[in-house]
Amino acid sequence: MLTRAFADALDSVPMALAENSGLQTIETLSAVKAQKIKDNNHCCGIDCNDTGKNDMREQNVFETLIGKQQQILLATQVVKMILKIDDVISPSDY
Repeated sequence: MLTRAFADALDSVPMALAENSGLQTIETLSAVKAQKIKDNNHCCGIDCNDTGKNDMREQNVFETLIGKQQQILLATQVVKMILKIDDVISPSDY
């Protein structure tokens, strides 16, 4: 259950990207996921520039593995800190 919640949280990143680009979030994310599976291409992403291509290699969009690992690590640490604060401050303390 925790793994599913973490995966859902990671889906919020491309959804926010699609929304900020003026695209339909759920439809766009579903289409990209389907294309990833159909083409067996891990480089599919959100086409924010409306070029008609979801392959990020073709759009020259690259992100290093170490950069992505650091982003996920830091985001996870922030969530852990927030949860610890929630444990310390209870609603009855107000």
